[in-house]
Amino acid sequence: MTRRGTPHLPSQGGELGTAAPFYPRLGDLARDTAKGEIGVVVALPGDGRRTYGLVPPGGGDEWSAPHDGTTLRPVPAQVTHITPQKRDVLYDQRAEQGGLPVTVHYEDGGTSESLLVLDPAQLELYAYQVGRILELRDAARGGKL
Repeated sequence: MTRRGTPHLPSQGGELGTAAPFYPRLGDLARDTAKGEIGVVVALPGDGRRTYGLVPPGGGDEWSAPHDGTTLRPVPAQVTHITPQKRDVLYDQRAEQGGLPVTVHYEDGGTSESLLVLDPAQLELYAYQVGRILELRDAARGGKL
């Protein structure tokens, strides 16, 4: 499976890479691209079985997916929230974009680093919105501190 890099800032460049094949284990969530559904892996190929067995997460009828897993894709953990990192921001003059280093938090407890990319209009909007958050905080505290 290949994925294409999507650079937001010209200085980052783009590159092609390959992802490791997905071999689901018992209990994993997997998207079956042939069926168009997500299922829990309840049986693995081997020991007389030639296919993966999956059932809907809430229960239901089991279905099969090919033994090589070619139609199965991992189901990523959902993002719960994103927090700014304590690192300096970036500005790409050529692209006229700002970048704010952030940490993405997932429901399984994992995190990853990313970059919030903002064009000039978004920079203005977020400057206003952060100012508004500060005003609301001050009002909640009974006035400016």
